[in-house]
Amino acid sequence: MSKFRSAVLATLICCAMSGAFAQAVMQTSGALVIVPAVGEVRHLNDEAHATLMIEEQDKDKAAAASRVNQKMKQGIDLIKREDPQAILQTRGYYTYPVYADEQIPRPAGKARQPVGWRVGHYLELTTNNINGLPNTIASAQRILALNGLYFGLSENAAKKMEEQRIAAAYRNLTDRIAAIAKTMGRNLSDAVLDTVDFEVSGAYAPQQDMRAAKTMMSAAASAERVEEPSFEPGETTLSMRVVGKVRFK
Repeated sequence: MSKFRSAVLATLICCAMSGAFAQAVMQTSGALVIVPAVGEVRHLNDEAHATLMIEEQDKDKAAAASRVNQKMKQGIDLIKREDPQAILQTRGYYTYPVYADEQIPRPAGKARQPVGWRVGHYLELTTNNINGLPNTIASAQRILALNGLYFGLSENAAKKMEEQRIAAAYRNLTDRIAAIAKTMGRNLSDAVLDTVDFEVSGAYAPQQDMRAAKTMMSAAASAERVEEPSFEPGETTLSMRVVGKVRFK
């Protein structure tokens, strides 16, 4: 085979391959692209939620209830004095009998006899005074026991973060659309945003609760002075998912 014929054959092969490649290029006109995105924002926790409680046990039910009522009132007064802006709510008042361990089987049909009564009461505290919280809790622990504690966002901070996380989610969506258009060899101006589904309210998994929480258990209440505990409120992270449907012209 002459060099001329070889060159011609090579040229024909290249042209055929180029034509096949050109036919293999996907057409994106009218394409509908589903684009998921997520926005995330953080904010320092500015609200504390504490659960305090008092429990008494006595052979006399009335005596146990009286001590619980008295100590709860004293605890509430202490908290109001230390943190006048705190929101307080009592809940979970309970009274139930205490039975001794019976080693000897009792006769059938004979009811157990209580040897005492246990009475308790819970108090919920909500405050934005994070700096004064250690002193408030230490004062309350002279009478009440700290049963639980977690930090979160106040209503005003949560509303502010709601606006920020929507903006962050939409910004991430537009950035991803731009990257997809570039990858497809299209101009961003060719993309038309057909649908935006915030919080993916369609057929997607529900949004998880992203509020961070910290819990601390207390020691038994004491009438003596209690050293101030150390608290680190931390921060809350909120995220929002969004799905956009983009159609290319």
